[in-house]
Amino acid sequence: MLYYLFDYLEGIHFPGARMFQYTSFRAGMAILLAMFISLFYGKRIISYLRKEQMGEIVRDLGLKGQIEKAGTPTMGGLIIIMATLIPTILFARLDNIYIIILLVSMIWLGVIGFLDDYIKVFRKNKDGLKGKFKILGQVGLGVVVGLMLYFSPSVTVKHQENKVKSTANTELTEYRPIKFGAEEKTLETTMPFVKGNEFSYSDILFWMDAQDRPVWAVASIFIFAVIFIITAVSNGANLTDGIDGLAAGSSAVIMAAIAVFVFVSGNLMFADYLNIMFIPRSEEVLIFCGAFLGGLIGFIWYNTYPAQVFMGDTGSLTIGGVIAVLAIIVRKELLLPILCGIFFAESLSVMLQVSYFKYTKKKFGEGRRIFLMSPLHHHYQKLGYHESKIVVRAIIIGIILAVISIITLKIR
Repeated sequence: MLYYLFDYLEGIHFPGARMFQYTSFRAGMAILLAMFISLFYGKRIISYLRKEQMGEIVRDLGLKGQIEKAGTPTMGGLIIIMATLIPTILFARLDNIYIIILLVSMIWLGVIGFLDDYIKVFRKNKDGLKGKFKILGQVGLGVVVGLMLYFSPSVTVKHQENKVKSTANTELTEYRPIKFGAEEKTLETTMPFVKGNEFSYSDILFWMDAQDRPVWAVASIFIFAVIFIITAVSNGANLTDGIDGLAAGSSAVIMAAIAVFVFVSGNLMFADYLNIMFIPRSEEVLIFCGAFLGGLIGFIWYNTYPAQVFMGDTGSLTIGGVIAVLAIIVRKELLLPILCGIFFAESLSVMLQVSYFKYTKKKFGEGRRIFLMSPLHHHYQKLGYHESKIVVRAIIIGIILAVISIITLKIR
């Protein structure tokens, strides 16, 4: 909204109005405003949640300090959502297709998470919203996002035009300036660690000629991939939200890395230098990333041990799903197993634990476990590690994985 106001003010030569034309300035303002909202208004929201007795119902899993957390206000994800939506609406261009997709995704997942928390708190049902309804909601969002990305004419990329390299009888090779071609409507995404660095979902139908591949088949493959990615990352973040600061801290690191990808993919000069796809109109996503990152950082102030508020499914489902949508927008979804390595490890630990327990129970008549408890952070709690140590070390590992993900821009 403010973008359009200052765009008008620039037209009448109002001093300083031109700054709002720069996404970097608006992204910085979004971070500051989001942090201000989450830090100052977050405290009021926590007080309201406590007043309305919206406390967490804690299952007794035999973990140290667990029972003391009963009654801690939940639904704190509302702080993150509010701190993200307000700066985005104020500073971003609302006619941008990617901003529309992200706003829809955040509100959609926020509603699902809120319903889950509402049932837990007010209906006194520890299971919350039934799993099938959560999955149905995530699948529905995947279909909507997939259709918007597939059919919108504004979702395009630009590839570099290959130029013949010139040599001068030396071992050194001098390259001519590289230019980008016209905008293309394509399903290509980034393939990490590969020289060509690109993969198209339509290539899954490799037995068909490119011209003979039905639109419905290609669209179905892409939409299925979007559904799977959103569901997997959203549930991975939900599983990670088990101890104070783990999900929020890990997500902040992931968001910082995604912001880097957004910046270089939406900047013609950096895309040229790094020899990556240039994604027109994606530079506006940087404002959303800034707001989301600021909201997460501000929320950590209250969520760090001992937590004054829990994000609940309102936050965790939303965080994971939005991260997945952001990765798909900048064509880095195949990097998610590395970038979201903490989420992946938590999800994998649950799958391994459940599968091994069922297998051994069927074979030996008694279920056995790989971990003392899953998800993985509970295993380390059982080993006697303090929550704070687990969270800090997980964030350090997350930073390492984020750096590895970023340097894949050059490692091919």
